[in-house]
Amino acid sequence: MKFGIAMFPTDYSITPSELGRAVEDRGFESLWFPEHTHIPTSRKSPWPGGPNLPDVYKQTLDPFMALTAAAVATKTITLATGICLVVERDPIHLAKNVATIDCLSGGRFIFGVGGGWNAEEMANHGTAFKTRFSLMKERIEAMKVIWANDVAEYHGELVSFDSLWAWPKPVQKPHPPILVGGEFPHGAKRAIAYGNGWMPIGGRGLDAMDILPRFRQMAAEAGRNPDDVPMTVFAAPQDAERLKRYRDAGVDRAVFMLATKGRDEALKDLDAAVAVARQ
Repeated sequence: MKFGIAMFPTDYSITPSELGRAVEDRGFESLWFPEHTHIPTSRKSPWPGGPNLPDVYKQTLDPFMALTAAAVATKTITLATGICLVVERDPIHLAKNVATIDCLSGGRFIFGVGGGWNAEEMANHGTAFKTRFSLMKERIEAMKVIWANDVAEYHGELVSFDSLWAWPKPVQKPHPPILVGGEFPHGAKRAIAYGNGWMPIGGRGLDAMDILPRFRQMAAEAGRNPDDVPMTVFAAPQDAERLKRYRDAGVDRAVFMLATKGRDEALKDLDAAVAVARQ
């Protein structure tokens, strides 16, 4: 089982480049940055994580720019969005973002994606909450067409463009792995339909060890090899015994979410996470 580190990077936290080097030096496999373009002040949409939304959600840096800074400062770790809000981004532009960071990092990018929970945030981007998952599916399908073809064309119900040229193409073929976030069973179904992995959040809903056999059965029933759709537990608990059970059950990756802090405090938290992973 691989281990990754996630954090909301901000203008007051440890920098993405410093964090990237520290994560790499300590032997972690990957670094993950989340995304929120903004948080509407109305706060009508409830945060799934609890009653009080942390301030970092409205303060986080752009994930692609932050990951590029980390990519320049590192050599081996994988850089990942955890998650990118596809429904808030133009698919042609996003296809270029993904391909560019995959090229600049030498093929070290994982594209973690999700539909999101904040209806007001999406509305400010012109996205309807009720159809967000249909939009996400079509945008990912459209990006796959752009990545795979010199001349790309896509026509769906919500996404449509005539033939175009767009480079660069990703280093990883046919494209970087797409890990689909979301809970069981709907997030799992979306991952099986068009993803290369599923990434539920640890601590929400059913336990990963209960879900994983059911997820694999769903993949097989849909005609996919379950090994081609591995499971990553995002915001995994830093509990050695539970992580051992995850490993034994066949979880592919556990990603620890660290609190957003300055350099010295962040490094202390990172060292504590190392100790848990080594156990």
